Amino acid sequence: MARPLGMGERLRAELGRVREGGGPGADHAEIALGDGPIRRRLASSIRALAEHRGRRSSICPSDAARAVGGENWRELMPDARDVARQLARSGAVEITQRGTAVDPEGDWTGPIRIRTTAD
Repeated sequence: MARPLGMGERLRAELGRVREGGGPGADHAEIALGDGPIRRRLASSIRALAEHRGRRSSICPSDAARAVGGENWRELMPDARDVARQLARSGAVEITQRGTAVDPEGDWTGPIRIRTTAD
């Protein structure tokens, strides 16, 4: 009997489906699944997952960290949050807390979610 997939494996599988589907986020999924610089892969993972899920859904920064970092995802969390902030500054994504968009320049702490701004 096959063992159940861990969260990182499920997220990498989702990125694989996004890449193979060729739809929103496919190009970003390709980069996220590659072996380039970690921050670039985190940014691409955030964009691919958020674009794939659409404006009505969101992702957690840990989704990107788990997809890119595997078992070592926790050490990537500060970078994942920082990359999300940079993407929000550029307008590619929106950061929310309790469903409300927050200023990417703000001094927020606590749990956040990330959603695409693409239609």
